[in-house]
Amino acid sequence: MDKVDVVASLGQSHLLRPTWVKAALRANDRLKVYLTLVQAAWTYADGPTPAPIDLTSELASASLHAAWLKELPDTTFRTGSVLNIPELPRVMALLREDLLTMARPLTEGNGGSELQQRVSQWTAWLETLSDGTLDEAQLQALTSGKRSQGDSVHILIMDLHKSLNHMAADLSDDTVDGAHVWQLEAPDRPRVAAFMRGLNRTRPLKLDHPGLDTAATRDGERLLLQNDIGTNDAHVLVIQVEGVHITLTYSDLHRQRFSFFQTMLRDIGAHWSTSEARTTRGLNAGNAYFVGTADFACDDDASLQQALEGIGARIVFLIDWNRARKRLVHFVKKPSAVAVLEETSRREVGHMAWLAAGAERLVYDAMQALGSDYFHIGERLDQVLGDAATREFLVESLTLASQSTREGQSTSLIADETRLLLLRHLQRRRDEFDLLSEHAAYCHALAEGLRDALAHGHYRKHQPAERLSERAKEWEHQADLMVMRSRSRAEVQPRWRPFTGLIERADDVADHLEEAAFLLSLIAEAGHEGWQGDVQQAMQRLADEVLTATQDHVKALAIAGTLDEQSSAVDHEEFVAALWRVLSAERRSDSLLREVRRALMLNVSHAATLNLATEFSTALEQATDALLATGFGLRKLAFSRMGDSL
Repeated sequence: MDKVDVVASLGQSHLLRPTWVKAALRANDRLKVYLTLVQAAWTYADGPTPAPIDLTSELASASLHAAWLKELPDTTFRTGSVLNIPELPRVMALLREDLLTMARPLTEGNGGSELQQRVSQWTAWLETLSDGTLDEAQLQALTSGKRSQGDSVHILIMDLHKSLNHMAADLSDDTVDGAHVWQLEAPDRPRVAAFMRGLNRTRPLKLDHPGLDTAATRDGERLLLQNDIGTNDAHVLVIQVEGVHITLTYSDLHRQRFSFFQTMLRDIGAHWSTSEARTTRGLNAGNAYFVGTADFACDDDASLQQALEGIGARIVFLIDWNRARKRLVHFVKKPSAVAVLEETSRREVGHMAWLAAGAERLVYDAMQALGSDYFHIGERLDQVLGDAATREFLVESLTLASQSTREGQSTSLIADETRLLLLRHLQRRRDEFDLLSEHAAYCHALAEGLRDALAHGHYRKHQPAERLSERAKEWEHQADLMVMRSRSRAEVQPRWRPFTGLIERADDVADHLEEAAFLLSLIAEAGHEGWQGDVQQAMQRLADEVLTATQDHVKALAIAGTLDEQSSAVDHEEFVAALWRVLSAERRSDSLLREVRRALMLNVSHAATLNLATEFSTALEQATDALLATGFGLRKLAFSRMGDSL
């Protein structure tokens, strides 16, 4: 009989409960490893896996050093539907022993409780698994976490663990900044205080949601911290501190949230035992149960306390994380929704206030309030704003909700501020001008191709001229598609109509330049007799002028996309100057066209060359006419957007 049993026999078992609770928590760590080993054995018996799970860290964290445990999955084999595990009786004996150890502080002196009855039932059942075999039903009875399918050893362990956490809080006769503590040593208190400093800094972000209760105790050489994240059975976080080394064990039902927490802790120096979460059958409606271990190797006590504070500050962002992610995917794709939550966590604003204020309803109401000028029925926000801009808006929306809630503002005020925020993002957005600029880029490519072709003598080289003609045809086709896209948007969004009129004018530029490229291919094939000297020089000057006008058109569009009522005078001047350069280029092109005609009259007598060259030069000049018309339309549109402030 050891000292614990002696004290218990004297009727003073309440004095032993802190010791029993620490032993029970250690047993809980071992029980999870045993169940993981059994599940791993079942998985491996189904066939070879590309990367066997390395349980070295988990075994060491639970103080399980027996080699046979680590090797257990490799010793199993299947006979039909039955799994043969030679060491199964040994594992079941350990399971039974630790299950009793875990239950002792809860059931001692409470023999008729429902919890005691479940413990008795399952420990007796574990004794029946003595022949080294396991079937599917027995595996489910061991590992299942699906309560709708009945009780299991795993569910019992989770219930015991939750009850132990409550008991630990009740047993504590001391607190450190809100953490229930007992049997701490002097160096432990500042470490617990560091963890609580981070936890309490972000605790208000959870609003009135339950969770974040913390218990701490010393267990031999280790300081143990346990945090009750929320209400979920399998959402557990345990921290062990030994020397200046931290080992954190985290389990979660949701793979995405598990990966999210891994990312957050990597930011403060965590090294996870595996690059991917380990899965165990039985939780999350029979799907995945994820568990992992993170290590923090700190240089000294100051860096250790900094790491503990960082861990504590990040826990609150796990609460209702999956609910927030599901709300965000109404507006962005899943990876972008996670990116939003990562950024709001780094800013320490979180998502709970946004959820409480209405979540997706806030955004939908804002979209509806702005109306058909911006949104058409059925359109997602990222279809209108674009993915990056939508992520930015959502981050700012969550930040706004958090700050406003902390300032005591009403939900209706948060809704109004969200509408204004969305309007600012839409006004900042330049999708219409992006389309115009993309169309202008094709016009520029056409003009540059023609200028270069003349400079390299392609008017007498059929193959290069033909290749340019083919490229020009494809570029003009892409420009046509942009016009069609703009028309489609204008049918459902009135704000697109003036832009559609503008891009239709600009499409005349592409048409004329594509026609010029086609004519150049004919000239190179059989119509360049007499095309030299003054003719070539005059044509080159005209092509150079067309390219210059196109470049100024591109610049004017780029400036116009940034203009609004708050634009600077410098922006206004640059915009007007670019438009005037287009006007000047059109006038110079008229003069240059006459020079071309004069050179053709004096130097070309071949009828085909004369006809084709005349049409070619006319197409170039008509492109500048279209650029001028587009420039006037752009000026009118830009002035209207600035409220005629120029």
